[in-house]
Amino acid sequence: MPAESSKNLSSKKQSSTAESFRFVHASDFHLERPLGDLDELPSHLRDAMAMAPFTAGDAIFEAALSGNVDFVVLSGDLLHPQSAGPYAMSWLLNHFEKLGAAKIPVFWAAGVADDPAKWPDAVPLPPNVTLFPKDRATSTYVTRAGRTICEVIGQSSDGRSSLHVPSYEIPTTDDFTVGVGYGTSRAEALAEARIDYWALGGKHNRTEIDGGATSGAVYCGTPQGRDLNEHGAHGYSMVEVDADRNVRVHEMHCDVFRYCQIAIDPEDIANVGNIRNAMGERIARLQHDNGGRHLILGWDITLQSGDQLQSIGDSQELLAWLRQQHGHGTPSAWTANLRVRPPKQYPKSWTEEDTILGDYLRIAADHRQKDGSDLNLLAMTEQHEALPATTASLLASIPAGGQTEVMEQATLLGAELLRGGKPYWVQKS
Repeated sequence: MPAESSKNLSSKKQSSTAESFRFVHASDFHLERPLGDLDELPSHLRDAMAMAPFTAGDAIFEAALSGNVDFVVLSGDLLHPQSAGPYAMSWLLNHFEKLGAAKIPVFWAAGVADDPAKWPDAVPLPPNVTLFPKDRATSTYVTRAGRTICEVIGQSSDGRSSLHVPSYEIPTTDDFTVGVGYGTSRAEALAEARIDYWALGGKHNRTEIDGGATSGAVYCGTPQGRDLNEHGAHGYSMVEVDADRNVRVHEMHCDVFRYCQIAIDPEDIANVGNIRNAMGERIARLQHDNGGRHLILGWDITLQSGDQLQSIGDSQELLAWLRQQHGHGTPSAWTANLRVRPPKQYPKSWTEEDTILGDYLRIAADHRQKDGSDLNLLAMTEQHEALPATTASLLASIPAGGQTEVMEQATLLGAELLRGGKPYWVQKS
């Protein structure tokens, strides 16, 4: 059963003939996109990762059927037909047909990926599916037992990044109106149209726009996050409207893999004694809080001193330990990204050494005191004739805001190499 949270909203518009109804709002399936931020596909999770977007989508359509909804609205970027291929198109059409057999209409406002011009003419959509045109907003009345329960107004994206709200302006009626569209917009612009509820697409993380409509304006987000920028819960909306036009929006979670960004600070390490205990405790907490889903983790570790750096050990070994210890369970917690931020101070014994390491740390400390403002790599690039001109130019002109970070990362890298270890920074390996 998908996880759920809900929010009560109300419409100021009243009608003595209004009826209650419910519908599903989903968007941004992106069936053409695999899960990202993965340097390798762990063999035991390969099939589940490949099918995750489809499994999440299955949950949406199954909820529509089992929940006896009156209709389904889809607000863009379901799939790129050519990139997603025959399997994804067949999958989508099969679900449309199942909804059609249950007499559930589908209203689809396409986005950029699913531009109606890209849909093959040889593959007609089932009769229960309304794919809104790109050049104008069109209106459809939803009926039940011969009575109108609401009006759905939609338009597919015309290629602009923002939603063209003026297209949705229609004569005022007593019917509850649902606007279906794709693209960014502001509350002030959305409020200008006579729409009770905006079902929006184009944002992968769920976003609610206060003041955008009398009964809510929601980007429901993608059903399955694809990278560490799309961390947290993902799913769809189940929207219920009662006879008094009060609206209840249920946020339903259906993601199979959940991306998590995790920050570890010096206090976290100090409280439990070492980095591995701190990471293990955090993983246990995340697994409990995320309902038994597979987790894909990105770690950001901040160190206070060189002593804590020593406690971490080799970063490649730490990454291997995380994957072996926590990445093979049921559910799995797979580490995709591990970043160790350099400490501000290194052990005094290192700095005072009469060695190359000591000399290096003392010189680096002088540069850091100047915030890296005297950092000039141009002379070094000129020593490598084979270096591409573009690369040399980038290295020779470090932006002012990034000089300190470059110095800190270089100090950390040099210190570890001079101590005979491996670099502590691990990006998307």
